[in-house]
Amino acid sequence: MADNAPPPRILHITRNLPPLVGGMERLNWHIADELSRRAQVQVIGPQGSAALKPANIGLSEVPLRPLPRFLLASAWRALRLARRQRPQVVLAGSGLTAPAAWLAARACGARAAAYVHGLDVAVRHPVYRAFWYPVLRRMDVVVANSRPTADLVCALGVSEDRLRIVHPGVTLPEAPQAPEALQRFREQHALGDARVLLSIGRLTRRKGLLEFVRNALPGIVQGAPDVVLAVIGDAPTDSLLAGVQSRDSIQTEADAAGVGRHLRFLGVITDPQALACAYESAALHAFPVRELPGDPEGFGMVAIEAAAHGLPTVAFATGGIVDAVAEGRSGRLVTPGDYDGLRDAALAVLRDGQGAWRARAQDFARQFAWPQFGASLRTSLGIGDAAADAMQAADI
Repeated sequence: MADNAPPPRILHITRNLPPLVGGMERLNWHIADELSRRAQVQVIGPQGSAALKPANIGLSEVPLRPLPRFLLASAWRALRLARRQRPQVVLAGSGLTAPAAWLAARACGARAAAYVHGLDVAVRHPVYRAFWYPVLRRMDVVVANSRPTADLVCALGVSEDRLRIVHPGVTLPEAPQAPEALQRFREQHALGDARVLLSIGRLTRRKGLLEFVRNALPGIVQGAPDVVLAVIGDAPTDSLLAGVQSRDSIQTEADAAGVGRHLRFLGVITDPQALACAYESAALHAFPVRELPGDPEGFGMVAIEAAAHGLPTVAFATGGIVDAVAEGRSGRLVTPGDYDGLRDAALAVLRDGQGAWRARAQDFARQFAWPQFGASLRTSLGIGDAAADAMQAADI
């Protein structure tokens, strides 16, 4: 891009923003923020998303619920803004808004792009398959969040020359949390001096927490009686295929297995400092995502966040988790469904001690720093400044 040339314009359409809570919601604000470093970015998102909006990004809100109303309102708003602002790129923040992005791009002669997650390309609903999949095949660029997601995209018939892989990013902590902050976190959540197994995520069938409590936690408690499983997250209400596992059902399972007192539900935590305290208070991140047909784990951002704080992850080697956890560097990967193996891996990491994995995990996480993510995404969308991005990445 020439020094005196105006920055390119990008229209970014997504439902995955606050007030919804989760990894995809955090990711979409980072997408907009990183793109805004080289472009003018206008976001179309749900009502309530302005609370966390970066200052340098334009935002147009539409109703979040019901879903059909959001889809129609966001598509109509996208068409109007595309004709008025003439963006060079119209980006869907997930497969859900790909039709709106494609229509808006065609209305103004822009490139149509979508950043897709595992579920975006694995939904079995006949209407989604009949309408959304053909749109994805027509996008000018499809950016997948992992190699397994990219394989699913290829299986839909998207040509490899229009496919890119850009892993989600992570915020690298500038310094560890103060011991006093960690102690307050433990006291607030009644964790005492226990070694904490940390679980962060929505309580869905795919995340597999109930099965972990039933099949692996009793053996972990037997081998390490001082452990407590601390759960951050709650049941979702606005996700595709969000089969719910409630707090009550998981607690009932733990009680039946004799490990009920080793379970703590901490609720939804979105404050970055509180989350940092959670990671740094823990001895292990448990990520027992199940391998379910039609409901894959696209990546596993929480495993990268854990690694950034020096916390190793134990997980099943399924979906995009194989890109998010490096065996022997940031944790242990186990054959999907092997709960005995998951138990043994967790106990082995606990025996290693909290400091044994810290340097390796943090070194692995550095390659996912947000500046790296931004440079890769801008290049994928054809708006990258290669020299400037290389200098920025070198400063990480």
